[in-house]
Amino acid sequence: MRAADPAADDAALRRLALWATRYTPAVAPWNEKSGADGLFLDIAGAAHLFGGEDKLIADLEDRLLRLGLPARLAVAETAGAAWALARFRPATILLVGEERAALAPLPIEALRLSPETRGTLRRLGFRRLETLIDAPRAPFAARFERELLLRIDQALGRAGEPLAFIAPPPVYHSLRYLLEPVAAQDAVVAIAKRLMQDIVHALTRDGVGARTLRLSLYRVDGEVGSVDIGLTQPTRSVALVARLIELRLERSSETSAEMLHAGFGFEAIGLAVTVVERMEPGQDELIDGFNEAGTDERMDERCAALVDVLAQRLGPRCVRRLAPAESHLPERAETLMPGDQQGSWPAPDARPRPLLMFAPAEPAEVMAQVPEGPPLRFRWRGVLHGVARAQGPERIAAEWWRSGSSAPSRDYYLVEDESGRRLWLYREGLYARETTTPRWFVHGLFA
Repeated sequence: MRAADPAADDAALRRLALWATRYTPAVAPWNEKSGADGLFLDIAGAAHLFGGEDKLIADLEDRLLRLGLPARLAVAETAGAAWALARFRPATILLVGEERAALAPLPIEALRLSPETRGTLRRLGFRRLETLIDAPRAPFAARFERELLLRIDQALGRAGEPLAFIAPPPVYHSLRYLLEPVAAQDAVVAIAKRLMQDIVHALTRDGVGARTLRLSLYRVDGEVGSVDIGLTQPTRSVALVARLIELRLERSSETSAEMLHAGFGFEAIGLAVTVVERMEPGQDELIDGFNEAGTDERMDERCAALVDVLAQRLGPRCVRRLAPAESHLPERAETLMPGDQQGSWPAPDARPRPLLMFAPAEPAEVMAQVPEGPPLRFRWRGVLHGVARAQGPERIAAEWWRSGSSAPSRDYYLVEDESGRRLWLYREGLYARETTTPRWFVHGLFA
């Protein structure tokens, strides 16, 4: 005897559910009230891959026995009927429409009822399900909670039963069983490439591209490892997906916290597309440089591919991109966001902005002909600069909508010194209205 450990039981059941996704992506653990009990497998559309439901059940039972896990299995149209038959009539494959006849001789424990409800039913003389199925419903509705009638309807297919799958069912899925286990990274990448080639046909047919993928690696000893790949833009490129998987596996092998141990090898490998996005058909150019729109699209694709490669090699948190922010102040007009997300930039503005912006702006000593005029010369970083040309001012007021915002207004000037260097200067504070001694700052440099 050992002390019960429900948390460990639930964790073991979850690992077993991940292993069972080798048969179907839709696997739901059943652990009612933290009691690890079994698994629901939705094998609709997957049984034919194994030669039928009977062969799938036989293969599942054989593999579980090899893992030291004897199991009772059954197949039915409803989850409730399958649960009941697995416990009281195992090895049953029930045809559609035969639920009532198969459930009638079973005991009331086959309905997944609470212990209180079962005890009350037995005290009232109910032993078999046939006495509940054919009895009038009104007395049961008045005496019992909704649980009793709901379980009966779910088992007979009169009411639906949502299942909490171990992972969201993929949109597209491809799985390959291997004659001999593989452990080398090159072999895994080559198989993943072939799996992606199988999925591309369905993506092209539906006019969509993969945005998020999951590579599942099923080890011989029953453990399952997974690799998630996120892309900046939807794609159907087999080479890009294979390259990202290769980089992700390399990073996993270098990081002990994410290391995927092959053990005695992987006996099955699956690739699932979990998120897709619409891909509009594009036109390739016949002559290089002829189609400017197509050139821009390819530039965007190359940029997105670069972001994806860096994210897989360095980690998604190490890659960031700039996105516009709702602010008039230049230092607040942009923000950092994850590299796989894209911000919607406004139309190009005719107002110039420097390529390099200082944070914070650096103080400068400026001489002007009048207090509100453009700078004539300025001293910055201890060096005196003469102004050859000046453009401005561009006035940027304080952000009045921010609570407690009392920053003075700014007048920005684009100046070119005598050596040809262009700088972005601003005067802080309106003379005689906000301050009598306005201050000057260098905010950035132009290329």
